[in-house]
Amino acid sequence: MTKEADDFGLVRGSGDVFADFDMADASLRQFRAILAAEIVKALDAEQMTVREAEARTGIAAADFSRLRQVKLDRFTIDRLMRILDRLNQDVRVKISVAPRAKTSRRPLPSSAAA
Repeated sequence: MTKEADDFGLVRGSGDVFADFDMADASLRQFRAILAAEIVKALDAEQMTVREAEARTGIAAADFSRLRQVKLDRFTIDRLMRILDRLNQDVRVKISVAPRAKTSRRPLPSSAAA
């Protein structure tokens, strides 16, 4: 290989892959992914099948399969938290609010702000 083909830059991620790829609703997507990972972790800790999880929680086995496949578009945050509750998991959320970094987005016109 030539030297040019070997050149690449290493970029350290922020810890939020959705924000790193500038995806819409990055914070929401990251939060849902974290909750889904905790559900899978709870299932794995008890070596629970999706059918056993359905019997225990009343949530469809197909939904647990979707969670394992990281197909999260059908899940709201409150639904994911409810599933964790039914799996006997406590959920604690810490929220912090800060102004966003300046972007190229234009502000809303003053008439739309009302």
